[in-house]
Amino acid sequence: MRFQTPLIPARLLRRYKRFLADVVLADGQEVTAHCPNPGSMMGLCDPGKRVFVEPNTDPRKKLKYAWRLVDHENGHMTGIDAGAANKIVKEALEGRKIPLLDRYDTLRSEVKYGTQSRVDFLLREQGQKDIYLEVKSVTLMREKGLAEFPDSVTERGLKHLQELARVVEEGHRGVLLFLIQRSDCQLCDIARDIDPAYARGLEEALARGIEILCMSCHLSEDIIAVDKPIPFGL
Repeated sequence: MRFQTPLIPARLLRRYKRFLADVVLADGQEVTAHCPNPGSMMGLCDPGKRVFVEPNTDPRKKLKYAWRLVDHENGHMTGIDAGAANKIVKEALEGRKIPLLDRYDTLRSEVKYGTQSRVDFLLREQGQKDIYLEVKSVTLMREKGLAEFPDSVTERGLKHLQELARVVEEGHRGVLLFLIQRSDCQLCDIARDIDPAYARGLEEALARGIEILCMSCHLSEDIIAVDKPIPFGL
């Protein structure tokens, strides 16, 4: 996924009301940017963080900037836009860059399934089981090199686990893809202390046959793209 307009550096002053962030641009101007992440953003929203924001000139948008990246100033970055995860994964699926998901000819997004739910992607190929694919953006790292999900309690995520397990029992494949929007992680696991119910739900869903796939990302000031598979679980 290539950013629509060149990103510009800034320093974070504060993140508040979940979807707002005040930043200081390089010229000293203080502006408010949209924060496209409803999670806790643990470890990513401390005042003083170097960030990158994307400007826009769309008159329909109230805010003229959107927060896109955290620059950890050690050669690594984190993409904080949770909504971008599906765009990143869709590009990778269309380019057949995700192992185990590269043999399907038909790709549909936001397909109704389960109980008033929409699956992120439905993949189909004649002679193969349908794949119901849910994507989760992962940005939390508390231990060096270890990405964790979730960063806050996620009842919606738990519902998705249950829906995926049901489609498996109906004869399809249910796949949960953790997209690690960080360049500094080599493993992925569940933050059991943050959401014990989700951890239990995942164990139950795995026992019922769902599959897990974890993919790292390449991040830069120009683009975020799926990189390679990384292991799940310690």
